[in-house]
Amino acid sequence: MQFLSDNTASVHPKLWDAMRGADAPDAPYDGDAVSKQLDAAFGNLFGRECRVLWVATGTAANCLALSSMVQPHGGVVCHREAHIEMDEGGAPGFYLHGAKLMLAEGEGAKLTPGAIRAVIDPIRDDVHQVQPHAISITQASEYGRSYRPEEIAAIATLAKERGLGLHMDGARFANACAFLGGSAAEAASRSAGEVDALSFGFVKNGGMSAEAIVFFDTALADVAYYRRKRAGHLQSKGRYLAAQLLAMLDGDLWLENARSANNAAQEVASVAADRLIHPVEANEIFLRCTPAERAALRAKNFDFYDWGADAARLVTAWNTPQEHAVALSKAIASL
Repeated sequence: MQFLSDNTASVHPKLWDAMRGADAPDAPYDGDAVSKQLDAAFGNLFGRECRVLWVATGTAANCLALSSMVQPHGGVVCHREAHIEMDEGGAPGFYLHGAKLMLAEGEGAKLTPGAIRAVIDPIRDDVHQVQPHAISITQASEYGRSYRPEEIAAIATLAKERGLGLHMDGARFANACAFLGGSAAEAASRSAGEVDALSFGFVKNGGMSAEAIVFFDTALADVAYYRRKRAGHLQSKGRYLAAQLLAMLDGDLWLENARSANNAAQEVASVAADRLIHPVEANEIFLRCTPAERAALRAKNFDFYDWGADAARLVTAWNTPQEHAVALSKAIASL
């Protein structure tokens, strides 16, 4: 019973159908009829103009978005536990040509204006020190915590005051939306225009090989368009990636899938209150769990990651069977 990662989940059948539907001769790269629908489709979702580029991975989405707003001599303020710092193998330095990640603290892997100021205020405005060019936040955070619209608005206000770009790593953006219960625009900020670029994750949510970079500052897309090619992410048959994205938006399948994953996570969390390290606000559960207890769970055929010496991370997916979530909750209760 798989709780290792939502990356292990199968591809939603509707996406296979969409890719088969795109399996016909068309213009190469992003000149096809399917790719040309992305700007309008995402614009309708967020209620404002945007430009959208497809890429194959979340790492590429994050780094190409940041590369459009950060110069090699600049820096990106992010949380110490951010994916771009902990889990992207130095890709930000590669894509941003040496730009620095400037690490901040924050409970639940979330940033606050105060935490950001603690990093940037001591920096002298001179050529001898790296200057911040952007802020990157993660929705939901690396510990499954969801930013409320007012929290993002406060960070966006600070970014605007300091002339910094604002990027959102939305690998589990759908799960945050499902938890918050509002619109996609509200999960990106109060009005969506306060985030300059969003890496909108789909692979963890039932996709196969497509992520979206959504540029609300549309001028940034002009830069990323060329950088995507240079980075090797301009696929010659991009219509198959675009077809996945459109299929996920159709009928709010992206939100339906996220709700299913979140519901499974809540089933598990319902019996683990005293063990929870973080509130469950998406589809990740972090439990206090000794090595012996983890071994006992694995003996019952549950697969998950250890998270340090005395903790475990369990992740539900869009297709986690209800009976698996119930079985896990009973196994945790019996520890």
